[in-house]
Parts: sequence; structure tokens; C-alpha cells
Amino acid sequence: MNSEPIAENQSQKVLYRILDANLDRAREGLRIIEEWCRFGLNDITLTEEIKNLRQTLGRWHSDALRQSRDTPGDTGTTLSHPQEEKRDDLQTVVQVNCCRVQEALRVLEEYGKLYATEMASGAKQMRYQLYTLESKLLGHGLRQRLSQAHTYLVTSPSDRLLEIVEAALKGGIDIVQYREKTADDEVRLELASKMKGLCHDYNALFIVNDRVDIAAAVGADGVHLGQQDLPMAAARSILGPLPIVGRSTTSPSEMARAIDEGADYIGVGPVYATPTKPGKAAAGYDYIRYAVANAPMPWFAIGGIDLTNVAAVREAGASGVAVVRAIMQADDPIQATQALTQHF
Repeated sequence: MNSEPIAENQSQKVLYRILDANLDRAREGLRIIEEWCRFGLNDITLTEEIKNLRQTLGRWHSDALRQSRDTPGDTGTTLSHPQEEKRDDLQTVVQVNCCRVQEALRVLEEYGKLYATEMASGAKQMRYQLYTLESKLLGHGLRQRLSQAHTYLVTSPSDRLLEIVEAALKGGIDIVQYREKTADDEVRLELASKMKGLCHDYNALFIVNDRVDIAAAVGADGVHLGQQDLPMAAARSILGPLPIVGRSTTSPSEMARAIDEGADYIGVGPVYATPTKPGKAAAGYDYIRYAVANAPMPWFAIGGIDLTNVAAVREAGASGVAVVRAIMQADDPIQATQALTQHF
């Protein structure tokens, strides 16, 4: 009796099941990403691009492959991992599913060589396309949230730091920047990690002041650079293309530099003299009005702004403000934040 046809049939069934499972996995992941493009980003171009990829996979998903499916006999359906059971935020959902699709496409590329060269080469090109799309998607999401932000808390050292930050988040702050000049790096790293978790719990952006290494280590949404800090190109080479990079500016020439560097946002100030920037003369409302006319990126007026003058800063043209003492030293940080956000 010749057993070769049986062995060949069994090998084909295994191959078909692998291809079927990974076509399903890739199509499902793309659909999740497509929904984000459609409803989260409201971007018709990205939505159509993802839909076209999904439809291409659908054309490869033949009846023969589908009929090889054996869900009751698939041992993988009972496997799980704690990381698969929780998602921190919408961005994580998108990122996880980008990785899921990329892994499935790699499987289709390798096993597809035994099935159809069109599938193998197509999966390879699609995987490279998705790497680019991932950067675009995640960067788009962060920058869209940045463009919609109006209130920005810059922290100062406090024994109640995390408590105050969470209070500001409850009050509706859009962005939190962790600013710490003297603590040990181990302490900074721990606090940055906890602060990022709080910010993401409340759907706020988390930025680290100056320290690109700490921002990278905790996976911050971005970093804020002063005039004497790293060049922006160096910061991006460390962080990659996705995170936000902001720059402090105090004059039109510094703004021009930030524009040339491709800063995602800038600080505009100090509007008033402030102990946070000793020795810096107040830029006043003239620089705010200059920013209104010339800044192409989101910007936040900063420097001595509090509840007594935020209305005047808003009237001068600022669509966003960054504060320190107004929240960090407030008797009731939730109430102070709510009062601040009511101006925007």
C-alpha cells in the first residue's frame, strides 16, 4: 500500500490551515485598524488604504483554504496571555493590531511560497507597506490629540506630585509635562512611568521635559526641549518618528528655528515674569500676537499664567496655555484645573 498520497494530503491540509488562520488574523486586525482610521481619525484616505489591503487578503482567501478549517481541533483557541486581556488605551489597540497583522503577513509570506508566489510576494510588500502605515497612524493619532489640546500642566517638585497630577487630570487637563531637574534618575524613571499611566488612564498626553532617554524608556508620548537641549534631529533619532517633540521659544528667531526643525508644538513666552524661568524677561502679549500670525504648529502661551490673567491671555489670541503654579500650588487642583479649562 502506498502511503505517499495520504502524507501529501495531510501536508496540504496543514498548509491550508496555516494560511487560512493567518488570512483570518490579518483581515481581522486590518478591520480593527480601519475602524480607527474611519471613526478615530476621520481620515478617508487612510481608511481606503486599509480597506484595499483587507480586500486583497479577501481575494487570496479561497474556498479551499476556508474548508480546511478545523476550529474544534485547533489547540491554539484555548491559549491566552494576560497581555492579550487588557488594553491601556485606543493607541495601544491600534499598535497591537498593527503588530498582529505584520506577524500574520510574515507567516503568509513564508508558507505562501508553498502555495502561490503571488500570495508570498504580495504579503511581503504588504508587510513593508504596513510598517509605514503604522508610523503614520500612531503619529497621526498623537498629533491630532495635540492639535485639539488647550491646557497643559508643567509639574514642579512636590511631595504630593502624583496626587496633584491626578487631580489635574480629573479636572480635565489635556497634557502633562513631567519636569524635574534635581532628582536621581531612578526616581525620575519611576515617577515618569507612574505619571504616564495616570495620563493614559484619563486620555491625556504625557510629555517628559528635557530627558529624551527617560521619555524613550517609559514610552512617553513626547519630549519637551529647551533652547539649550538636544537638537531636534538628535531627539527624533532616539525616539523615532512617532513621539511628539516640542520646543520652548521666547522670540521670533527662536520660533523660526523651531519651525525649521519641524517641532510638533512650541511654548510661547514667558508671557509674564516667572520664578520658573529666572532671568528671562517677559515676552508679553506682543509675542502672543506674533505667534497667532506666524506659528504653523500648535502652541501654548506660558509663563506666570494663572486664573487672574488667563482671560487676558486668551483675549490676546492664545488658544492654549501651559501653567505650573496655578495648579501645582492650588489649594484645590481639581477646581483650579476646571476653572482654567472653562476659558477654552
